[in-house]
Amino acid sequence: MFGKKPTWLAMAIVILFSACAAQPPEAESVTPEQKEDMKNKITITIVYDNNRYDSRLTTAWGFSCLVNLPQQVVLFDTGGDGKILLQNMTKLGIDPEEIDVVVLSHEHADHVGGLARFLEHNRKVTVYMPVSFPQQLKDQVRTTGAKLEEVDKARELFDGAFTTGELDGGIKEQSLLLSIPNGLIVITGCAHPGIVNIVQKAKDITGQNIYLLIGGFHLGGTSPSQISNIAQNLLQLGVEKVAPCHCSGEVARRLFSDYFGDDYIDCGVGKEIVIE
Repeated sequence: MFGKKPTWLAMAIVILFSACAAQPPEAESVTPEQKEDMKNKITITIVYDNNRYDSRLTTAWGFSCLVNLPQQVVLFDTGGDGKILLQNMTKLGIDPEEIDVVVLSHEHADHVGGLARFLEHNRKVTVYMPVSFPQQLKDQVRTTGAKLEEVDKARELFDGAFTTGELDGGIKEQSLLLSIPNGLIVITGCAHPGIVNIVQKAKDITGQNIYLLIGGFHLGGTSPSQISNIAQNLLQLGVEKVAPCHCSGEVARRLFSDYFGDDYIDCGVGKEIVIE
């Protein structure tokens, strides 16, 4: 195991439901107290999704989220259209140049289509992509000057962040695991290997329970009875909070809301989740 779940009390989570998030302060206006406060928070912002949350932003089929960690700023997937991705970032006050790491879940265009446009604005990032990605895409990333890291097996990417490694569900895919005092944050792209399988793999890798499961659950078109069974399995595996979006489907979102109650998070483009 890479780590064990801490025994001290979990910190409180604050979910920000405002559809019109305030623009971040200019660098010169950030006080020392604000900087210290930012170090104690993890913020996940959905910057690309086909589900609407913030009416200012453009919805499109695909997924991308920004994760502000104390030690790194991570972009998970890049959506299908780089122009929409960057426009949404601008409206949210996100500077692409402040991103340190890009993690790509799988090779489908609705998850990697925005990568080339993003790299035009930031070539100093490290890009983690599954080893099964086409060589042409790997060469394109290297040509920009960005650092490429190919992912095969489960491993630690940087302090507190792990990959499940390539999991095979017809489509090879990796998910991102973030270890925090509350447990694990698991971020999925499309969950082609199966959302229950991904959660079990995350627990096997880290020995931690899942505090938050967020992303595409790949349940569109799945029968209500199957979705109910999946929700029950996730509860039995100790998943505390869920935020399904992208390819999860409206039926799944409704049923997960029923099963998880107050621990269900309505998710779409512009949604911001802050964990203290």
